Amino acid sequence: MASTKNFEKVIRAKLAEDLDLAVAVEDEAFNANIAMQVYEARTAAGLTQTELAKRAGTVQSVISPIEDADYDGQSLTLLKRIAQALGTKLDVQLGAKVAKLPVAKPNKRKGRWVVARGGRVNKTMANSPT
Repeated sequence: MASTKNFEKVIRAKLAEDLDLAVAVEDEAFNANIAMQVYEARTAAGLTQTELAKRAGTVQSVISPIEDADYDGQSLTLLKRIAQALGTKLDVQLGAKVAKLPVAKPNKRKGRWVVARGGRVNKTMANSPT
């Protein structure tokens, strides 16, 4: 790869070369975004994790990991309950199209298929034909 001083170009080139890395980066950005949104909404409402948990019908130990960017076990049902407890609603939308990626590439090392739908990278379980 030609040398460049533009960090964004370097990162984009690396992600284009390594589909596994692109998927991992997208997953981490997704988790960090959810964590940040829950934290910011909770603190803006002036609630502790325990108070939010009570309002959402759960316990603080469930709320805490959701506010951690490394956590990836969020369920839409729980996120909806959290949004309702904060007096907001959960919006789920498909994002804008991104650079087109190969349609399907088996990743035997991790036992998954990586699939690009509408230009966005998604993961599905192994042996999935789509």
